[in-house]
Amino acid sequence: MPKIKTSKSAAKRFKMTGSGKLKRNKAYKSHILTKKSTKRKRNLRKSTMTDETNVKNMKKILPYL
Repeated sequence: MPKIKTSKSAAKRFKMTGSGKLKRNKAYKSHILTKKSTKRKRNLRKSTMTDETNVKNMKKILPYL
């Protein structure tokens, strides 16, 4: 079997936790921040877990993570 290439764009965006879950950062924090509330921007700073519906596809493009 040949080696599987890692999706480099995904590798920069996702990290594996100790329990095997995928950690990601939240979107919508890059621009047009003036209309967003302080509370909303503060909550966007926190990282979160990838939804279970996407994990199967993510593991396919991140085989060595």
